[in-house]
Amino acid sequence: MKVHLKTLGCRLNEAELETWAQAFQKSGHQITRQAESANLIVINSCAVTQDAARKSRHLIRKVHRENPAAKLVVSGCYATLNKEEAEQLLGVDLVVSNKDKDQLVELTLTELNLDTMPSMSTEPGAISLFTRGRQRAFVKVQDGCRYRCTFCIVTVARGEEKSRTVQEVVAEINALYQQNINEIILTGVHLGGYGSELGLNLVDLIKAILEQTDVPRIRLGSLEPWELNEEFYQLFDNPRIMPHLHLPLQSGSDAVLRRMARRCKTEEFADMVARLRRINPLFNITTDIIVGFPGETEEEWQESLEFIQQVGFGQLHIFTYSPREGTKAAALPNPVPESIKKQRSQQLHKLGDEMRLRFYEVNLGKQFRVLWEGYSESVGTDRQRVFGYTPNYLKVASVISKDKSLENKTTLAILKTVNDAYVLVEEAE
Repeated sequence: MKVHLKTLGCRLNEAELETWAQAFQKSGHQITRQAESANLIVINSCAVTQDAARKSRHLIRKVHRENPAAKLVVSGCYATLNKEEAEQLLGVDLVVSNKDKDQLVELTLTELNLDTMPSMSTEPGAISLFTRGRQRAFVKVQDGCRYRCTFCIVTVARGEEKSRTVQEVVAEINALYQQNINEIILTGVHLGGYGSELGLNLVDLIKAILEQTDVPRIRLGSLEPWELNEEFYQLFDNPRIMPHLHLPLQSGSDAVLRRMARRCKTEEFADMVARLRRINPLFNITTDIIVGFPGETEEEWQESLEFIQQVGFGQLHIFTYSPREGTKAAALPNPVPESIKKQRSQQLHKLGDEMRLRFYEVNLGKQFRVLWEGYSESVGTDRQRVFGYTPNYLKVASVISKDKSLENKTTLAILKTVNDAYVLVEEAE
């Protein structure tokens, strides 16, 4: 059976896809990139915003329309929060809620009566990760969140916190490294809450990974800024821990942060960023910002803009606020008019682009070890442009001959020229 996997949303969804892909392969099935040729399609949906839920519905309909013969399984936050609606969508054969995600492959094979072919599970071939065209692996270490930010529906969709054991995570990373994966990204709904029910914390997990694995590049997914303690900063003394963190700020106004029930003030956030940059002046800090949160005044918006500019992020992920039923924020007074939200979003996108290019420029002339992806673009008849990432998560490109391959290799490169979407490099092997 050919299985095609699709996802919308966060890195945790990506990590879950990797897990399912390998489980399907162990059951004797083949992972395919071509949805049109698949016998089974699995969609990991998103519902972080109303727009994400709409995109999830659209993707489900599109997938069924393009391959009506395939069995269709839907999981993820949209499917969990809107189970009955998802079940009624044309072509959906099975909905698996977030609480049952760990059994998705087993449930799919059992409930849809899909025969397995065990003899295939021992056959050599490309592992699921590379079949899907990825050069790094997302490793899910925990699920659920104990906090209740007033805008967030994901904590409702994902449930209580649950962590994997250190042994499970280490074993998965070692297996991936044996399959020639050179970079892993630790992910979770509340990554910084790892181990709360196990008597452990994230630092304990990372120390174990450093001691018990040899994977050369370890990256961290999104972390709430209030989770960074003294031991955490010391982890970056080890060059295997990549100097990039995604720390969701959400707003640069303390008054708005209080209405969001965020646990970090702007002054504390600025101190964290300053400390990380003392460790490494080229440390890349990226963040999330919500535009137009209920009650956001013009004064608060300007205050937020000034703080964002003062910090100077490497990249902004910008979300225009939309009310979600089931969250406290949906009942807050003084909603911001759509026209003002749109105007503020445009203003912030402009600032975000300026800051991203500025950070690129600060890195010019520096030498980095770049992990190269498999994707390339043709440049003329005999040249190709290949892409990769620096340790501090800058996307870079290099033009090489078509008869050469850098896929999944790590080489030294000097950053030379800024492009709108990436930095051109000079190889320095």
